[in-house]
Amino acid sequence: MVESVMESVVRSAEPRAGRISPAPVVPYGRSARLRAVLRERLPGPRGLAWSLTGLFFVLYATVAVLRNDRMLNAGFDLGIFEQAVRAYAHGQAPVVELKGPGYNLLGDHFHPILVLLAPLYRLFPGSDTLLVAQAALLASACYPLTRWAHRAVGPVAALVVGLGVGASWGIVSAAAKDFHEIAFAVPMLAFGAVALGQRRWWAAVLWTAPLLLVKEDLGLTFAAVGGYLVWQAVRERRAGRRQGRERAQEQTRQQTRQQTRQQAAPLGLGIAVILLGAVGSAIEILVLLPAMNPSGAFAYWGQLPGEEGASGAGVLSLALGLLWPPMKWLLVFMLAAPVAFFGVRSPLVLLCVPTLGWRFVAGNEHYWTPGFHYSAILMPVLFAGFVDVLSRRRELLPGVWRRRALGFSAAFTAVTAAVYPLHDLVLPSAWRTPEHVVAARQVLDRIPDGDTVASSNRLAPMLTSRTTVSLVCYGAGGDPKAPPTGLPADPPRWVVFDRTDPTVKVPCPVERSRQMLQLYREHGYVEIVERDGITLLRSPQVRDPAAP
Repeated sequence: MVESVMESVVRSAEPRAGRISPAPVVPYGRSARLRAVLRERLPGPRGLAWSLTGLFFVLYATVAVLRNDRMLNAGFDLGIFEQAVRAYAHGQAPVVELKGPGYNLLGDHFHPILVLLAPLYRLFPGSDTLLVAQAALLASACYPLTRWAHRAVGPVAALVVGLGVGASWGIVSAAAKDFHEIAFAVPMLAFGAVALGQRRWWAAVLWTAPLLLVKEDLGLTFAAVGGYLVWQAVRERRAGRRQGRERAQEQTRQQTRQQTRQQAAPLGLGIAVILLGAVGSAIEILVLLPAMNPSGAFAYWGQLPGEEGASGAGVLSLALGLLWPPMKWLLVFMLAAPVAFFGVRSPLVLLCVPTLGWRFVAGNEHYWTPGFHYSAILMPVLFAGFVDVLSRRRELLPGVWRRRALGFSAAFTAVTAAVYPLHDLVLPSAWRTPEHVVAARQVLDRIPDGDTVASSNRLAPMLTSRTTVSLVCYGAGGDPKAPPTGLPADPPRWVVFDRTDPTVKVPCPVERSRQMLQLYREHGYVEIVERDGITLLRSPQVRDPAAP
């Protein structure tokens, strides 16, 4: 009786000739209707990925160039990298006078990958070239993550992830301020993390292997890729053994051998990557950098724990230092919030451990601040973990929680986009040239091309493309903290000092800069012009080209 009733119900539900089909179900609620509209109107994986990549390239480049035109960059670090790339473009070693007389920048950080920018700089010399190239590199991280999210989760998730990556505070901070070599690492890690999530092991290794040429510590991140491969291989091998015992009678020996070979490949590859990454970083830090550094040592040992770390008290201090000051907790929050705190549950986040490790151990407070460029390389990894949880680890984020996580991520992205430098685009002041910048350009135009200049930090990027620039605070005397005892061994032909420069400690303490300015005056340097706090001096051996 029950069966006959069920058959009649099913038969009545089937469409018949001449009967009008029922109208499609309309989702209830504004959010549901919005999701439905987005699913219908958003482009496919490639179209959406390219659209967001192009959008953020334009935004990054615009913000960076506008800020550079308003003198918001500095010799440290934009001027430093421009001097290095300029040297590469002319077939020379990357000697950077802004770091010191005859300073080879490969003795500061190991980043030979910068030579790739030399042809572009030779065609378009200037600091804006580096900023636009950096914008392109950073924006390209949106492409693989958006495309993966679209295919694995859906168009709405892809839109949230693509916008989240592009507007993430870590990447925006890097795009808006100066230039840094880690811009090359951001797309490498984006493509590499996506390849890991898609189980394309060799692609992941090939994408991340060039990290060894970007910066000396990134070899450890490459080793972390190997660690992920080893973890995945061991995990799958154990799972395969359990399944093998349960299905021992159903599997043939040939299938078992084939499965074993497939599982053994990532394990061997992972071990090789761990060794290559760790040994590569060790060689760069212990051999290559000291060989090219003027002091004959790695320049940043002083920022890491010293010999007291070997004692019991030192170990305790080191452990407490990982958790204190509270700024480090704020950094952890700012890293986890863009991915709704669920993305950090993916094993892909293992790739963040080396970078966070040295940053938390180091004594430089800038490493803990949720700003600057240090967190840019973490953002693509975190969002890759987010897509991994959304797509393959649904038990961690079931049903309505998935929609809530995407909503939280989108809301956090909107808030941080309004706080970090992307908001420059809607500020009228960002599109106007300040009077101080106009005065600076007029003063610097008095300096001939190809000459040598000692400059304030903020004025240096305006000169690096056409002169040889050092810092005005450099003088004779072994101790940089002590008052200078004389002029540099090779005195510059021009000196320009901006007393409104906000750089008051690093690299030039304001008091030392003033002392050097007085020394130049005492050695016969003549004041040519003083305008809006900017003073230009010339050597007594140089004739002012503007003089009649």
